[in-house]
Amino acid sequence: MDTGIEKPVRTLEPHLKGTDTRDQLAHAAKQAAERNYGDYYIVDVDAHHYENQSWGEIIDRVPSDVIQQIGRSFQQGDRIFPGLINVLGFPQNQSIGGRIDHNGGLMEPVTEADVHRDVTLIRRAMGTLGVDYQITFPTPMLALGQHPEADVEAAVAEGYNEWLTEKILSADDRIRSMLYLPFNDPETCERIVERFAGRRGVAGFMVTSVRNRPVHHNSYMRLYRMLEERGLPLGFHAGPTWNGEHLRQLNRFISMHAISFVLCNMIHLTNWVINALPERFPKLKVMWIESGVAWVPFMMQRLDSEYLMRSSEAPGLKKLPSEYIKEMYFSTQPMERTNMKLLQVTMEEMNAKQSLMYASDWPHWDFDVPLTVFDLAFLDEQARRNILGLNAKRLFNLPDKPEAKIAAGVR
Repeated sequence: MDTGIEKPVRTLEPHLKGTDTRDQLAHAAKQAAERNYGDYYIVDVDAHHYENQSWGEIIDRVPSDVIQQIGRSFQQGDRIFPGLINVLGFPQNQSIGGRIDHNGGLMEPVTEADVHRDVTLIRRAMGTLGVDYQITFPTPMLALGQHPEADVEAAVAEGYNEWLTEKILSADDRIRSMLYLPFNDPETCERIVERFAGRRGVAGFMVTSVRNRPVHHNSYMRLYRMLEERGLPLGFHAGPTWNGEHLRQLNRFISMHAISFVLCNMIHLTNWVINALPERFPKLKVMWIESGVAWVPFMMQRLDSEYLMRSSEAPGLKKLPSEYIKEMYFSTQPMERTNMKLLQVTMEEMNAKQSLMYASDWPHWDFDVPLTVFDLAFLDEQARRNILGLNAKRLFNLPDKPEAKIAAGVR
């Protein structure tokens, strides 16, 4: 019925690349307050920053003068673009023609001058999400594993790790990272562990999973031993790719995204288990990042079934593949929540209470807030606390809870 009273029209501002993180995550901040996250120890084990915005600073720290010069050749005006790591086959159309423009922080204004711009952006995200510690990773460099020049990957990794530890991790004890390992160059990986292990904020080391080097190759055994001796975990971070004849059959980004983020880690996990690396390095903690959780029970059942029929091909194993998988660590994001019964069984089978860790993947378009874990009705209180943060606290040997959440993140 028309009452004749005009209702005020509220204009909503679009969320674009320049939208403030605290505005984009306003609902997450409200959820944190309503559910009293302050009573929980929460760790975000997979969030991202955009290292390409500081590319000039990273190039300055690349140890090779030649590769430095090549990197600077991509300068336009006062900006240096990351053409040095341009890798063909890395999908660039995640925004669906501009309809999803949710890369928070890319053009977000920052006025704080006491710390690096990325530190401010990370603090804003942590504050609004309600987390105590964050493990941060690069973004464009996730494609670097398929770079045809191994020396470029190695040099960029060393420059990035030097910049990250100097500018970002040293500024705030709540910001941590698993440093990038240029897996195509095992000797440089060893040198990076020697050089950076023990630096402030280094929680472990990370391999980008989109690559073609088998994890069980003998050239990596010394690297694994070094990590095991230092008590530092090794993470495998999944990513998107259309490379490979099997993936090029997929004709939509959604199809590639659904498959590629899981397939790369399925291959590495299979090689890791069947070649008995858990037996060779029993104290080395391994983590699988950004593949969701639905694939884990599939791998457990599939490998167990094959092993029981052909155990002679995996003579180094002393127990079922699934038993080794249950001892590994996994991040939640992107957690498949369309069927809660399946999700509950998945978590039960993978021993999620001891192995699963909350991850946001912020600021990417498919990020998850802590609510995705907090509101799972089938979790008991201890499982909820473990997945939200206590499992990560144990894996990364993190300090006790900070005295307060980061107030800078909330408006």
